[in-house]
Amino acid sequence: MYDNYLRHLKDWIGSPLCRILPSGITANHITLAAFVSGLLAVGTAALSTSSSSHWPLVFWLLNRLLDGADGTLARMRGTATALGGFLDLLGDFIIYSLIPAMLAYGQERRFTDVPFPDSSMGVDWRAVAMLEATFHINNFVLFYISAVAAKSDDELTSVSMRPALIEGLESGLIFTAMFVWPQYLTLLCWGMSVAVIIGIAQRVYVVIPLLRRLDQRLGNQKTS
Repeated sequence: MYDNYLRHLKDWIGSPLCRILPSGITANHITLAAFVSGLLAVGTAALSTSSSSHWPLVFWLLNRLLDGADGTLARMRGTATALGGFLDLLGDFIIYSLIPAMLAYGQERRFTDVPFPDSSMGVDWRAVAMLEATFHINNFVLFYISAVAAKSDDELTSVSMRPALIEGLESGLIFTAMFVWPQYLTLLCWGMSVAVIIGIAQRVYVVIPLLRRLDQRLGNQKTS
């Protein structure tokens, strides 16, 4: 997820590390490594036991470190490409979509394996479904705005970059909390869903008047 403030923070933290990387290691290599570590995070989250519950968090934090390094390295070397950005976003979307479902699956396994389970350990899958739904709606809003802005109106670009309640930093922190406290996954999913919905409403509230003005301008151009 895009976060303008987080991008500058990543560059500030990652620049010293990127300077010591061999020239043979490219940004796309780091993107691939980040994706693999993300898959390991969600895979171990789904299959972990109480004795191995630390591994999902370790792989997730490694994913976050590498995810920040690929873009920093590309900008430092002047090798940033559209393909690299696409692969980076694709990996993020896959991992972010898998996290709630795989954590919920893992928590359900641990809940059913306990002889006398505490009902608080269970997962309300409605919360997971709601969170996934808000992700899809939020992504639709962002990508529709970006697509229209790229074709016709730079003013809309500012909307897609406009800060909302939930961005990259907040998402990363909440996902980290899910890995640390999977027993509270239901509560975290409901809370994040509400926050994402508020962010969607913020952007929709701004973009509707802009789209109306854009339609008026295009209509005037056709009649002139």
